[in-house]
Amino acid sequence: MSRAAVPRPVHVLALGIFAMVTSEFVVAGLMPQMAEGLGVSVPQVGYLITAYAAAMALGGPFLTVALMRMRQKTALFVLFAVFLAGNVLAATASGYGVMMAARVITGVASQAFFGIALSLVPQLTPSAVRGRAIGVVMNGLMLGTLLGLPLSTLIGEHLGWRAAFWAITLLTGLAALGTAVGVPPLGPPEGGGNVRGELGAFRNPRLWLVLSTSTLIIGATFAAFSYLNPVLTEVTGFSTGAVAPLLIAYGAATVLGNTVVARLADRYALPVLACGLALNLAFLTGFALLAHLPVPAVVCMLGIGLAGVTMNPAMIVRVHRTANARPLVNTVHSSFITVGVMIGSSVGGLSVDRFGLRGPLWLGAALAALGLLSLVPQRTRAAKASATPLVPSGTRPGAPDGDTALRPPADSDPGPALAACAAAGRSAPECASRT
Repeated sequence: MSRAAVPRPVHVLALGIFAMVTSEFVVAGLMPQMAEGLGVSVPQVGYLITAYAAAMALGGPFLTVALMRMRQKTALFVLFAVFLAGNVLAATASGYGVMMAARVITGVASQAFFGIALSLVPQLTPSAVRGRAIGVVMNGLMLGTLLGLPLSTLIGEHLGWRAAFWAITLLTGLAALGTAVGVPPLGPPEGGGNVRGELGAFRNPRLWLVLSTSTLIIGATFAAFSYLNPVLTEVTGFSTGAVAPLLIAYGAATVLGNTVVARLADRYALPVLACGLALNLAFLTGFALLAHLPVPAVVCMLGIGLAGVTMNPAMIVRVHRTANARPLVNTVHSSFITVGVMIGSSVGGLSVDRFGLRGPLWLGAALAALGLLSLVPQRTRAAKASATPLVPSGTRPGAPDGDTALRPPADSDPGPALAACAAAGRSAPECASRT
């Protein structure tokens, strides 16, 4: 695999995502302070997290469509402005209703930013490092969990919860400045921002299955992650003070796993997803069975960090190869990921009521198993395509004399061959030339 460096603009995009993920999680670390400051209950503050996720999942694609005809760098600045406005509104919120509106505004802008930022990666990077570049962008998400959440919590605890939102506003401003300086001017995405053309990708039934796999992967992980604190303290028996270092170790595992997956995603997207889901299934099952034993519980928790949300680069590469790398497809994919977060956390809560604190771990294992099953159709198509004989069909246009193109027999379906070619990591034009 090429060792070419990931271009600097990709790192700038990661900083923007880091700022937005930190804003997403900040409420979780400051719930008691915000409840007191806004004069509401802690569960009502919890609804602010749900509102942010719902705004991401439902509103992000619509905002992406609205910005589709803009130059992509201009669209990023519009989203920075909307996101900054939402954070300023949150920092100055006079009541719960204003804070709820602020969370919806920032959630919608965050999701659209994800989609457009990811659509820029293919334009900014050579194909040899594209998976690694996606991994760098997604490290903004991992570092938001590892560093953004504890730092914003620390600021909120010492300077007040409003200061945490002002700090995120400052960070977002720095990310916007970095984008102005570090990201080159780029026009509208391939296809000229044609809404009908972008919507056409969703007529492919395989795309919906691929998107569903992403939902199951993230849902399995967040079913466990959402309840790590009570599981570690009430089932495993760790003290409250030990949980923070354990969660930092979990965050470090996600950064490591994301880096490894990013290096493999270009060539082995489907095998990486299958391996990751199998490992996550094993770790979730082990955690559910051995949560009362400290050492196995920590090993399984770190394993979930290594093989869970870290599948993002391979998931994104798979979506790009099934459809395209344009903003709307990326934003809808991010919405499916957000739905996974919502399913894992909400259904996990229901499972606690019925089965106790091990319930979310069993739920995660079940979702991981369903994720593995969702990969079977593509594996089957790839196996059939590899068994299809390729026969010479004449000289390839523009090729030297005697260079013949290998094509499937005339009565064969080129679809499986295309799928197998894409699964092998080849580009779309190369795959087309082989079918």
